[in-house]
This record gives sequence, structure tokens and C-alpha cells, in this order.
Amino acid sequence: MLRVAVPNKGSLSEIAAEMLAEAGYSGRRDSRKLVHRDVRNDVEFFYLRPRDIATYVGSGALDVGITGRDLLFDSGSEAREIAHLDFGDSTFRFAAPAGGEISELTDLDGKRVATSYPKLVDDFLRQRGVHAVTVKLDGAVESAVELGVADAVADVVSTGATLASAGLEIFGPVILESTAVLIGGPNSHEGIDRLLRRLRGVLVARKFVIMEYDLEETKLEAATAIASGIESPTVSPLKDEGWVAVRVMVTADEANDVMDRLSDIGARAILVTAIHAARL
Repeated sequence: MLRVAVPNKGSLSEIAAEMLAEAGYSGRRDSRKLVHRDVRNDVEFFYLRPRDIATYVGSGALDVGITGRDLLFDSGSEAREIAHLDFGDSTFRFAAPAGGEISELTDLDGKRVATSYPKLVDDFLRQRGVHAVTVKLDGAVESAVELGVADAVADVVSTGATLASAGLEIFGPVILESTAVLIGGPNSHEGIDRLLRRLRGVLVARKFVIMEYDLEETKLEAATAIASGIESPTVSPLKDEGWVAVRVMVTADEANDVMDRLSDIGARAILVTAIHAARL
């Protein structure tokens, strides 16, 4: 039975559970339940703190897991990234008091940096020859400078508004672009490949839609130039001579633009259908 670690809470938890459900796996119904067996798929899910998942997988206690790339790097675990899962994106940056003495990475030499990811930050600085002292905090690191426990911070940044409200401004290079990832350890299991295929199928299904339309056959080349599909469109003759029905995959974020362009060349009865699952 494949043993899979899943985040039990936090920003990764809900989307990871949705993704596994879309991949055909059953999940827990009670949020207090820590273990769930999906007998039909021969998988056992363990609901763990996201920060602990890399440790369990890297040690071989569990076969694979879903966690953040930031948590994987910060864990020091032997676990490795198998695939990115296109959710839970975040950017890690340094920040210090606006207009202060720290405005470049080298200014951190000998200074204190507050962060929830000490190993990640230590490794980043050491690789660049900067010797700073990391101060580990579990959250709200933006308050560390004002409270006098640090000279700068390293934290997740989206708009930067939270840091700005604390009188801090971003400086230096990006520490890490993080995202949710599937990680593996020393164990080999045939179920890992099946899980990976299914998750990739979910990613494809979320990214693409099926577009169908009717078109005069003479305009098919122009339509194919607009939407060529993964390999090529599926084309079927209609009862009306000289007309064809076309079926093609297009990216979901471009669907409306493609519909407009197909309509402009004479396509009719244009329909867009969501994809539930896929294998490419």
C-alpha cells in the first residue's frame, strides 16, 4: 500500500485534498482523522503538519508527500522534489527598515535576520558569503525589527503591504520562488508512478478545455492556425456538404480570445467544455 503524506492544515491543505479527489482518490471526511485508507486505490493517507512532511518522507517512513518547496528546503531532509503541482505559490524576500542602513544583501553581514525558515535563509546567505545570525520565529516576523529582536526579516511576500505597514521595505535578490510539490524519499513503489500520472492529469484538466465548433472546410487551415491543439484538431464531416465539425484542446485562459478569433473567420456553434481528467 502506497503511504502518502498530506498537509493537515494551512494554505496547502484544502487544495491538496481537492486535487487528490479530482485524481480519483478518496479522502478523510473527519478533519480530526489523521489516517485514511483508500482501499480501492491501495493508498494510505497520513495527514501531517506541512512542516513535518519532508522529514517523514525523507526518512522513508512514508513513500511520498505533498508540501511546499520552501518547507522541503528548510527541512534539511533527504527527500527530493518529484513534480511541482501549480498551487501554493509564494515568494521569499528580505526586508529591512525603510531608509535604514540595510539596503543590500551584503549589509546583512553580522546582522540578525528574523525568519520562520532558518535553514533556507542560512543556506542562501552562506552560499553568497554573507554571515548573519538567523532568529527563528514561528510567525509574524514583520514585528521582529520593531520589537528589537532582529535587524531585518526574511519572509513570504505577496504585495508587500504587510511589510510596508510595519515600516519595512524589500531589498536584495529573491530568496526562493516556492510552490506546492510532490516529494519522494528513498522508497520505490509502483503506486508512485500512478499517483504522479493522475496528478499530472488533474493539472492538464485544469489548464485546458475542449472547444468544439462547426466550420466551412475551406477555412479549416485558418482555424487550425488559431487553435492547433496538442497535436492537431479532430475533424469530422457534417451532413451539409463542405462543412466540418472540429474538436480541439485549448488553454482555459485563452478560450475566450480563441472563440472570438474563430467566430471572426466564420466558425459557428462554438462550445467550450471543461475537462474532468486527462492523460497526454
